[in-house]
Amino acid sequence: MTLKDRLVRDVAVCHLGRADYRDTWDLQKRVQTRLVVAKKSRVSRELDHVVLTVEHPPVFTLGKSGDQGNLLATPQHLQEIGATFVKIDRGGDITFHGPGQLVVYPILDLDHFYTDIHRYLRDLEETVILTCADFGVDAGRMEGRTGVWVGHDEHRSERKICAMGIKCSRWVTSHGLALNVATDLGYFRHIVPCGIDDRDVTSLARELSRPIEIAEVVPVFVEKFSDVFGVATTEYAGEAADSYLSAYLGDRVNT
Repeated sequence: MTLKDRLVRDVAVCHLGRADYRDTWDLQKRVQTRLVVAKKSRVSRELDHVVLTVEHPPVFTLGKSGDQGNLLATPQHLQEIGATFVKIDRGGDITFHGPGQLVVYPILDLDHFYTDIHRYLRDLEETVILTCADFGVDAGRMEGRTGVWVGHDEHRSERKICAMGIKCSRWVTSHGLALNVATDLGYFRHIVPCGIDDRDVTSLARELSRPIEIAEVVPVFVEKFSDVFGVATTEYAGEAADSYLSAYLGDRVNT
């Protein structure tokens, strides 16, 4: 048995419901810092890894290596469509978050898994691919491009169903992925999504030609995440999630 096999792989999945983007970004940073500080003091194996699931009000986010020219809307137009714009510290270019989109922020200490960012991204993609398959959508990877795509068919060329962008500090991850479930895809007309101007975006609802709720997708995603990453998950929602996170970030350590 290797050292990584002996390290804890318990994951607390906290369902935040609909939450402001900046508030959730701050929460991510606090959880990530908690894990990094614990890691430096050699007690990180006593801490759960944390996954946050959330749905944001309309917001465009630009990664640290992105091109602001890929935001096509003026400040006045953003106000008119009820959206905000935030520059953030993840990798990648510009994307949209909004209602009908499942956003997932895994905050994992990869020293307990594998220290390989490319493998981590592929495992996130695999989780989404398996989730889509459960709903009858044949999704996969596109060579040279991160994220999950629905392939070329008789109707359309490849279209992106899930965008990804992460940050890693001392092998502790933050940010993550955004899976379009029933997202208003019209918002993507106001950006060059992920800096890619030759492909479309899509959603589960669009591919299935039927309504679908995030509540249908979340349990499937958590199951697939558990399988792909080989973890045991405990889920919290509402007040239980708030209490768990307050304790996690406070003086005592939840195990």
